[in-house]
Amino acid sequence: MSRIFAQFAPLSFLARPKGTASLIPNPPAMDLVEVAETMNTLHVCSHVQYNTPDHITPTSVLHSPLDQFHVWFNEARAAGVREPDAMSLSTATASGTPSSRMVLFKQLDKHGFVFYTNYTSRKSKELEENPNVALLFFWREMSRQVRIVGRAEKVSKEESEAYFKSRPVGSQLGAWASKQSSVIGEDVLANRLKKFHERFGVTEGANEVDVPAPDFWGGWRVIPNEMEFWLGKPSRLHDRIRYVRVDGSASDEEPQWKVDRLSP
Repeated sequence: MSRIFAQFAPLSFLARPKGTASLIPNPPAMDLVEVAETMNTLHVCSHVQYNTPDHITPTSVLHSPLDQFHVWFNEARAAGVREPDAMSLSTATASGTPSSRMVLFKQLDKHGFVFYTNYTSRKSKELEENPNVALLFFWREMSRQVRIVGRAEKVSKEESEAYFKSRPVGSQLGAWASKQSSVIGEDVLANRLKKFHERFGVTEGANEVDVPAPDFWGGWRVIPNEMEFWLGKPSRLHDRIRYVRVDGSASDEEPQWKVDRLSP
């Protein structure tokens, strides 16, 4: 069995805006992950200890988990976290077979979390069968996670069209060209993209072309019934604060939440 160290260099985007307070501890010059390998196995033998300077309790967090997320998301942005809007989306078929993928979070409102995708994709088909869903944000640079469990519903056509118009022309054409999650040949996507360039009269470098939103594309809103805020601590004794929506509480407009500390 051989033992090697996988090296992860510090990232330049950790620099914070001038004059702002530090939200994360100074990172080590290099994170070393010790790995033991044989011909058929790979074992991770060590992991850098988490050591966040802040602390959360059921009484220190805000009453609403959506408000608490808003605060943490802005802190992640201020701390220079790369792609703080990237989140893991987990769906399942009607029979319970799960699947996960990374998507981009696009909006937080009083109801929940919005992302956009092709309505014929695997994720959308599974959400049509089974609206139960989980999201996860992991902000490594801050040793923070936010876990969300809830149900998904489509946003209105008007919301989808308004967001689609804000996208770059290339992304708009890509939405038309891609039959997301389907098996394709090597040149199929390029040929379809060319077809839609011609269909909508898009020339090289154009950015003012009116490309309509496809009927098969739009947004999903995840309405949470459980949210957990996680802070990494030494010896795996992490802070975990969980919000659970109170059964029979007010509608999605102003739900009530039970807040507890979870054992790590």
